[in-house]
Amino acid sequence: MGELEEKFVAEAFRENWISTVGPQLNRFEAEFSEYSGLPSVAIASGTAGMHLGLKLLGVGDGDEVVCPTLTFAGGCNPILYERAVPVFVDSERRSWNLDPDLLAEFLEKRARGGRLPKAVIVAHLFGQCADMDPILEVCSRFDVPVLEDAAEALGSTYKGRIPGTMADVGVYSLNGNKIITGSTGGVLVAQEKERVDKARFWSTQARDPGTDYRHSELGYNYRMSNIVAAIARGQLKILETRVEQRRAVAFRYREAFAELPGIELMPQADYGRHTNWLSCFLVDESRFGISRDALIEALEVANVEARPVWKPMHAQVLYRGTEAVGGEVAEDLNRRGICLPSSSSLTDEEQTFIIERVREACLHRAGARRAD
Repeated sequence: MGELEEKFVAEAFRENWISTVGPQLNRFEAEFSEYSGLPSVAIASGTAGMHLGLKLLGVGDGDEVVCPTLTFAGGCNPILYERAVPVFVDSERRSWNLDPDLLAEFLEKRARGGRLPKAVIVAHLFGQCADMDPILEVCSRFDVPVLEDAAEALGSTYKGRIPGTMADVGVYSLNGNKIITGSTGGVLVAQEKERVDKARFWSTQARDPGTDYRHSELGYNYRMSNIVAAIARGQLKILETRVEQRRAVAFRYREAFAELPGIELMPQADYGRHTNWLSCFLVDESRFGISRDALIEALEVANVEARPVWKPMHAQVLYRGTEAVGGEVAEDLNRRGICLPSSSSLTDEEQTFIIERVREACLHRAGARRAD
């Protein structure tokens, strides 16, 4: 948090707007629209945005929705909210995101059978965009709309374009662990203003116009509060600074581990800017000396929190039996991938401590092997 966030929150209190209407909310939406170039609505969370996005694309009971298997649950659980059916597609190694070739093969096969999915979700993972051009091309060819899950990718770019703005509908998260945050919250954008207006209507319990409490449609309590919007306004103004900080953290790790065998930074695809929202590495046990899990345990002993890369959705108990196209790449990334501390507020001293613990874990094992 910085001074702007405190200033805007103080304004919200002084103006006595703290609920789901108010000047800070209106200003944040206007400023986000200026940033993205699209109409926007501020909502309670990225997951709420994914739910509204699926509804805007007409997803309903029994419809199939393609979704990357390597993603966070909040990006695909809304498929079940609408009683639709997910079909999970594997990652490509170049970006760790949805594999465009597998998607094309799947859609071509379904087109021959006359049963295309209702929508495709594309998630931009860990701060890196998926390869959108071939994805959008094949979806356009078969007239399948696309929902961009840009929850983890605010501040990244794809061939000069902003993630979340390339498809029919885009969604962002401002959760507490994201590159900028409102403490919670999210944003939905769309190419068509009518869709954003509809999402705003649904997000406020779908109350019909007028003084009477009339409801013709099902709505949700999905609107962002004026207080959260005040925090988010301040954060948005320093997005570039946060991106620079996250990238600096990731690249310092990369440089520090350059001489260690078997630990490599997540690929940086050449088509855009990776924010490195999370500093993700792959561990090759045969070269590094210990497994990813053993490294996490060694760091935990030193009071350093590290986590695995997302567990693929097709491997989750909740989605047992769900159709999956491929899955081996996502499973390998989950088995070997580690997310190291990546906060924008991580100090040089703290990062040095983490680097030393990783080096110790690797070199201690290597020394033990030589002794054997």
